[in-house]
Amino acid sequence: MTGEQEGPLGPQEYKARGGIVRTQVPGEVLTASPAARRAAEEAGRELRFDFLDDAAVLKLLRLRHLDDVQLHNVGMRWRLPVILVVAAPILYWGAYVQYWESSRSQTLYYAAAGAVMGAVVCGFAVAAVREWSHRGWQKVRARAAAYRNIAHIAARNGTELPDFYPHYGPYPFAANFHADAEELDLPDEETTA
Repeated sequence: MTGEQEGPLGPQEYKARGGIVRTQVPGEVLTASPAARRAAEEAGRELRFDFLDDAAVLKLLRLRHLDDVQLHNVGMRWRLPVILVVAAPILYWGAYVQYWESSRSQTLYYAAAGAVMGAVVCGFAVAAVREWSHRGWQKVRARAAAYRNIAHIAARNGTELPDFYPHYGPYPFAANFHADAEELDLPDEETTA
């Protein structure tokens, strides 16, 4: 990945999408505009999070990266099985099955190939939904989406921010706030950075 840094992160650094190391913008800079401060306070009450606490926000950004990596890994783990299970029956059909004279044999082949393809696609869907629906990670995503919105409000009101800060995209799904969900912690190697 372009710009990815190996080794420990600095005191105010986090990894953004794609493993790019970014430096956190301090809360007093981000909320210098009254509109951004109001948005941070309102989102903080709604999501039970202090968006003005730099240490808490840094932890949030680092957790969001870990969540992004986990979601990416689900796709990567299933990539090869999906490719093989989709490509193999199509290639086999193109090379051999289409020339079978018996329509019953072809029908059985189509049913078996469809069942195997369906099973692999369902397996991928179940694994992805399991990651997307984890309530603790949804809480992190909801807070990260609110932080992103606060950064956009600050930028629209004249605050100088790095391009694409905080560099996590919109969250069209699985970013619901669950007040009763567990608070997630960083792994030990992340907390020492």
